[in-house]
Amino acid sequence: MGNPSQEPTLAALYNEQLQEKEHRLNTLLAPFSSPKASVFPSPPQHYRMRAEFRVWHEGDDLFYVMFNPETREKYRVDQLPAANLRINQLMPLVLDYVRDKEILRRKLFQVDFLTSTTGEALISMLYHKALDDEWQAAIEQMQQDFSAYGKVDFIGRARKQKVLVHCDRVTECLTVNGQDYYFEHIENSFTQPNASVNIKMIEWACAVAGDTQHDLLELYCGNGNFSLPLAKHFRNVLGTEISRNSVTSAQTNIALNNITNARIERLPAEECAAAMRGEMLPSRLQDMRLQDYDFKTVLVDPPRAGLDADTLAMVGEFEHIIYISCNPETLAENLVALQATHNVEAAALFDQFPFTHHIEAGVYLSKK
Repeated sequence: MGNPSQEPTLAALYNEQLQEKEHRLNTLLAPFSSPKASVFPSPPQHYRMRAEFRVWHEGDDLFYVMFNPETREKYRVDQLPAANLRINQLMPLVLDYVRDKEILRRKLFQVDFLTSTTGEALISMLYHKALDDEWQAAIEQMQQDFSAYGKVDFIGRARKQKVLVHCDRVTECLTVNGQDYYFEHIENSFTQPNASVNIKMIEWACAVAGDTQHDLLELYCGNGNFSLPLAKHFRNVLGTEISRNSVTSAQTNIALNNITNARIERLPAEECAAAMRGEMLPSRLQDMRLQDYDFKTVLVDPPRAGLDADTLAMVGEFEHIIYISCNPETLAENLVALQATHNVEAAALFDQFPFTHHIEAGVYLSKK
């Protein structure tokens, strides 16, 4: 073993992997005459707001395991440096509590943690058994006992069962450009896992959008993560999303933040594209008069597959495009089409997932 003082520090290892991602993204964007990407780093550890662990039973003991994504070999996890300090605090407390309580321990196969920057925690306990009244009484006592550790809620899950002890969500507070925004994050719904980098993503989107007098259309808007902070930069914001739970949550978040110029509805991107071409909206949205909007900017945050052909054609009609991507390869594929009508004016790398190959990217495009 080398001299410990000469071994790379965590910060040095982190910077090395980040530079590799920066090079990869800039190489992918180079054919589109993109400016060099601005880089928004993550804390190298304790950045994840949620985590999932399988529970391994071995005799009278039980412990968390994860699986190597390449070999599928399991390995024991007592603490997870990627997870925030709240999750690392609660991890051993959960196992220590259930270890000698047969009703809570038996057939427990997974524990999921969802936390917020405000210290709230939601713990989901997944079982290979039906959850009966005896189990519910035990988990209610567990929640009462865990109140000593702050606001902690529990959910039980089994086949065709979801048992709430109190609630199935935490309330997150993100401070964006000095203003606090509140979001409910629901168990099993998509939320950005890295809160500090998420704030940087939102602030970057606000910066490139500027202050306008026109309207924003947002596709794949989720629970309003971008929509709400962007509302102060546009006359109106209309967001669309396919997930019913996310739309309900987004509408709650609009009310939580007293935002009056944003509307979020359940509408697949392809149906939105068809409506923008003049086709009829679903009957439940007949009051949503698209002709009353003055859309000049569109924000898209699509799944890994990128934009489908119809949505891509519709997006290409906008004066400005803010494209957030979790897959820079499909982003580059979409830019092949968009470069015919738009220039890339800004690019960014958001390191949501340190020490993995994943890259979250953003580009801002304007009509030629």
